Amino acid sequence: MSDNPPQDSRFAAVVERLHGLHPKLIDLSLGRLSALLDKLDHPERHLPPVVHVAGTNGKGSTCAFLRAIGEAAGWRVHVYTSPHLVRFNERIRLAGRIVTDEALAAALEEVERRNAGAPITVFEVLTAAAFLLFARVPAELCVLEVGLGGRYDATNAIPPPAAAAITSISIDHREFLGDTLTKIAGEKAGILKPGIPAATGIQAAEAMAVLRAEAARVGARLLARGPGWEMHPRAGGFLFEDAAGRLELPAPALSGAHQVDNAGIAVAALRASGLTVPPEAYAAGLAGATWPARLQQLHGRLAARLPAGWELWLDGGHNPGAGVVLERQLARWDDRPLYLIVGMKQGKDSESFLRPLVKHARGMWAVAEPGQHLAKPVEEIIAASGGIARPGPTVAAALAALEGATRDGPARVLICGSLYLAGEVLKADGTAVV
Repeated sequence: MSDNPPQDSRFAAVVERLHGLHPKLIDLSLGRLSALLDKLDHPERHLPPVVHVAGTNGKGSTCAFLRAIGEAAGWRVHVYTSPHLVRFNERIRLAGRIVTDEALAAALEEVERRNAGAPITVFEVLTAAAFLLFARVPAELCVLEVGLGGRYDATNAIPPPAAAAITSISIDHREFLGDTLTKIAGEKAGILKPGIPAATGIQAAEAMAVLRAEAARVGARLLARGPGWEMHPRAGGFLFEDAAGRLELPAPALSGAHQVDNAGIAVAALRASGLTVPPEAYAAGLAGATWPARLQQLHGRLAARLPAGWELWLDGGHNPGAGVVLERQLARWDDRPLYLIVGMKQGKDSESFLRPLVKHARGMWAVAEPGQHLAKPVEEIIAASGGIARPGPTVAAALAALEGATRDGPARVLICGSLYLAGEVLKADGTAVV
């Protein structure tokens, strides 16, 4: 999505002009972008082999695993993700490196010129700029994360990819995708293409039924966890198994039991893509993957404010499905007291997100950082918690309230609820996104 405005002045001017070209920030359609890509001589037709990733939760982590595996194989890997956490440039990795200010500004300005004032959304322009950059810089793999939905998302303007991946589907963005799991799954399934393999993991029954039906309708080869591939626990890691055979894999570097599913989806998609990946690259990629604000432990300025021996963690999960996944992790964190600091975006279902989490927390603070995009008022988060949360009202104030709380011994603090909050936290902590 494109609702986190850039702070880099060079991009901000272009984006500000583009905002005036369409009355809606988000308007799911492929018509405007198709016309623009035609004016740009169709860079989307000249990309390296693509793995297209959709889903509600886990898209970014799966993209991180795909990138890490490709780079472990010695490949140059392009990656397109959203939103960014700290800098606008994070959305585009060009042959393994975050795009430079100069390259991104030049691409945006070129796309703006060719668009010539036609109605267009900012995300569509950014997607066109990414395609332009990816087509001009050699690489062996291109990982594209869907911004919103799938069927009418701007990234779906590409020709059939080498493979697709669909991560966990849950309720989110009802105003754009529908108010039931079946409707939302239908939009995600829009990235399935005839003859193209598509890997998916653990899904709710309603979502899986939609994926199977759509795959059968279009002739896609759906590789679901269980019948299509599996990750079997073993000493020191996992045994991955699919129709092509077995791989011995380490535990994924990204924290949380749910990352096993995301890692398996990435491996299954690449194994089915037709690309030749050395077996050792799968293991090295899973062991070396990084992805900020997904159960990330912080060690910087904010962490230093806590009592000795305490841990500070950050997660950007923000919808009911993410709450369920986080709850599984909190249940495993039973070795020490847990405190939650929660900030959310306006319009999110805070009550459903918080419901599974509150029982694990010794204390909870609701926050809204000054620079946090579309931050939900603290009072609304407190109400959603059933009155359990206390007003922060900022992360710094919440941490200050914990500085003297040493009576319980070492504890753990989790900041969660919004990727936009996560970006502000990373900046305050001094943790770089690289």
